[in-house]
Amino acid sequence: MADNLSEALKKLKLASADSATDSVDSCLDCLLKALAHNNAEASEKIQEMGILPLLPNLLAPQSSCTPKVANIIAEVAKNEFMRSPCVEAGLVPPLVQLLHSKDQEVLLQTGRALGNICYDSHEGRSAVDQAGGAQIVAGHIKSLSQNTDLDNGKLLTVFCGMLMNYSNDNDSLQAQLINMGVIPTLVKLLGFHSHNTALTEMCLIAFGNLAELESSKEQFASTNIAEELVRLFQKQTEHEKKEMIFEVLAPLAENDVIKLQLVEAGLVECLLDVVAHTVDGEREEDVAQLKTASDLMVLLLLGDESMQKLFEGGKGSVFQRVLSWVPSHNHQLQLAGALAIANFARNDGNCIHMVESGIVQKLLELLDRHVEEGNVTVQHAALSALRNLAIPVVNKAKMLSAGVSDTVLKFLPSEMPPVQFKLLGTLRMLIDTQADAADQLGTNAKLVERLVEWCEAKDHAGVMGESNRLLSALIRHSKSKDVVKTVIQGAGVKHLVTMATSEHMIMQNEALVALGLIASLDLAGGEKDFVGAGLVQVLHKLLSDERSAPEIKYNSMIIICAVLGSEPLQKEVQDLAFIDVVSKLRSHENKTVSHQASLTEQRLTAQS
Repeated sequence: MADNLSEALKKLKLASADSATDSVDSCLDCLLKALAHNNAEASEKIQEMGILPLLPNLLAPQSSCTPKVANIIAEVAKNEFMRSPCVEAGLVPPLVQLLHSKDQEVLLQTGRALGNICYDSHEGRSAVDQAGGAQIVAGHIKSLSQNTDLDNGKLLTVFCGMLMNYSNDNDSLQAQLINMGVIPTLVKLLGFHSHNTALTEMCLIAFGNLAELESSKEQFASTNIAEELVRLFQKQTEHEKKEMIFEVLAPLAENDVIKLQLVEAGLVECLLDVVAHTVDGEREEDVAQLKTASDLMVLLLLGDESMQKLFEGGKGSVFQRVLSWVPSHNHQLQLAGALAIANFARNDGNCIHMVESGIVQKLLELLDRHVEEGNVTVQHAALSALRNLAIPVVNKAKMLSAGVSDTVLKFLPSEMPPVQFKLLGTLRMLIDTQADAADQLGTNAKLVERLVEWCEAKDHAGVMGESNRLLSALIRHSKSKDVVKTVIQGAGVKHLVTMATSEHMIMQNEALVALGLIASLDLAGGEKDFVGAGLVQVLHKLLSDERSAPEIKYNSMIIICAVLGSEPLQKEVQDLAFIDVVSKLRSHENKTVSHQASLTEQRLTAQS
């Protein structure tokens, strides 16, 4: 075979110079045979003998050899080491010219050759881009898309594959295809050729690539992609095919308009079917499908309109089915069920209805199953759901009497920051405006001790912020001397002083209100910590800073008046000449601030 190949290559060199068609033809047949026998070896030989630079002349549109030459290039370019040499030999421009041919076989082999040259090759893509190949192929797909002839399906599959290889993992080339309007064409293709497995798969892979780009979502939303994908999904029986469709659905479903289109096209029913069929399955593919379907279900609920449509006033069958996942024995379904509740709980009406219908009990039972050696993602999801449900004021007392805070406190020992973060947020929501609960939790020395520990969690800003906010909330909502004492004994005061310097105004203000309550309820107990944490210096800075909001200035002056009852703190106030700063605030545009400035100035004058 090797000798025959060498002979054929030598003949080809001579024949191409003479343009002797017959002898060229037989040499090409020999090359194709050799490539079929051992592609890599034959390709190497072709490269060694300098054949590639001869091929552009053999790619004449009228020549009968042209399809064979394009086929040889397609075969050679299957090898990674041959793609750059193909580009360097100048094969791309004449191949792109051949895309104007009317001959089906020429188009087919040319599409293959260009597709293979582009595969994973920056040089190949760049050459096709410069020669304008993608535009011509996109035009062909558009004009051929409604012709369901069998040969035509083959050509479309090759052309779609070529565009996919051309743009794969390359954002700018994908954007170029989107601007050419490829997406609506491919969606039509899917509708007309759903019986053609190879073409359908090609379209799905192309969608998967393009859907990752944000700019594609708007174009997808203007087509009937949702209906086409759902229709295709309903016909599938094989795991691999379903998986391919899922890979397109997931990035598309990140768009809220498409979420609603998918819900209206009946995707949810498909997903619920998948869950029902795979929940007890032990095969790897069942587990994978269950996860993908339930994750996608949760994603659809992230859109406000799609979520509300599925909630149907709490009477929707989808809502009911998803609720039944929470008590399931399957961790993946428990997780998806809890996340779904958290997503349904995004407005007060839904939250109130869900608490009335007894969902809290289901979530508490789920959490109880995950206290010891529990699944962290399930813990996190269930706590997220409880936190959201606790937002409406009317739900707080009901949830407290259902024992939510007791269950949540079981997770205090957790070392997982996501769980710590949600635990803190849930407790903070629950005690908002609930004095008794704030009093009960605020005198729980174990809780306060853990909060103080988390206030120093420098590696986890979220946990640190939420711990500070809960510490402040316990004092603000209870207004209790016992809670203040517990916080002082637990060494929490210094953290509240630090919180007053936060870059977030809401946190600054929460800290100042709590510090004001400590100063008025137990000044003697807090005095030492106030001095140690530099409270007076912090207040001076806040009052001097023109950027401080009116409420920050007001609450700072309230604290100044309260700490004057302490000798060491009063001395610090006098040493820092507060009277100068406060007197300037008498002319502040905010009436509450200017009035408080006058009162504070009088107190300072009386003390000096």
